[in-house]
Amino acid sequence: MKALHIITGLGVGGAEQQLRLLLRHLPVDCDVVTLTNPGSVADGLTDDGVRVTHLGMGGNRDLAALPRLVKVIRAGRYDLVHTHLYRACVYGRIAARLAGVRAVVATEHSLGDSQMEGRRLSTGVRALYLASERLGRSTVAVSPTVADRLRRWGVPAPRIEVVPNGIDLARFRFDPVLRERTRRRLGLPDGAYVVGGVGRLTAGKRFDVLVRALAELPGDYWLLLVGGGAEESVLRRAAQQGGVADRVLFTGERPAGGFPGADLPSLIAAMDVLASPCAEEAFGLAVVEAMAAGLPVLYVSCPAVEDLPPGATLGTRRVQGGSDSFARALKKVREEGPAPRSVPDAAHHYCITRSAAQLMDVYAAALSRT
Repeated sequence: MKALHIITGLGVGGAEQQLRLLLRHLPVDCDVVTLTNPGSVADGLTDDGVRVTHLGMGGNRDLAALPRLVKVIRAGRYDLVHTHLYRACVYGRIAARLAGVRAVVATEHSLGDSQMEGRRLSTGVRALYLASERLGRSTVAVSPTVADRLRRWGVPAPRIEVVPNGIDLARFRFDPVLRERTRRRLGLPDGAYVVGGVGRLTAGKRFDVLVRALAELPGDYWLLLVGGGAEESVLRRAAQQGGVADRVLFTGERPAGGFPGADLPSLIAAMDVLASPCAEEAFGLAVVEAMAAGLPVLYVSCPAVEDLPPGATLGTRRVQGGSDSFARALKKVREEGPAPRSVPDAAHHYCITRSAAQLMDVYAAALSRT
């Protein structure tokens, strides 16, 4: 089987890094087209031996990109096209059908109740999404919660398949030596209690809640924000105004790979608790990665946790409210003391090899219907 993956961009983000990890485990000959932004994940894919094509799309209404995409698909003689993220799903489905590929699968990575990929939903967005969705064979939801949202949107239930995001459990396994080395590199004082936040620094992630919570906590609490984005300057101002700027560390974008002490697993190892204040997650990949490292987790919304039986999600706790609620919850977690950094059942449920096997079943069904 030969497959083409089409994605809106390849900067550092959950969907982008998930694609790279998935391609390492799919027993399929895969190429990738990025419509825009061939960032660090594109470099990583190339290092992995994946051919990456940058389409050079200028914007959502760059219709000239469509015939270029059709040409790429025809030249590659692909058996299946798999699209990721909104713009790539719309253009990719149309291009695949024009190129004669009928086995088209799309993954919905970031659909909330009121937003998609950090942008407010509108009637026009929904109409275009549903119109293009009919050109594919199936739509993959990364969680049962997203599957429910797709059904409410109007996507027929038989066309929806649930394949959760996956993680490389071995990469996030806790390493006490790496923890100490990373904390020294970050300049954290001995005894610092480190609250971590992982994700793009956008308004929808609500990391300002953690900055305000830090201002209500004792001086040995620190906040480590892993990710980049347009809200970084806003968060820095909030930290300055709250008098905690000297206790907030911004790492910028960090891939899941990289060199020890600078990559995401190393930074998670340096944390004492992960806090996820986002109110509309589609999955909650950072939460699962933190669980794989044995961290306690505080979250507002996380389908990866909420869709599992309660007994499988030990170490996670839902927080309702704003900065005051997070400050109280963080104090309580610390008072309870550190737990053994073992991997809970929930993290094993999201092993990447299992997700890849489930996706292969989706591919087989799409090809057989063709």
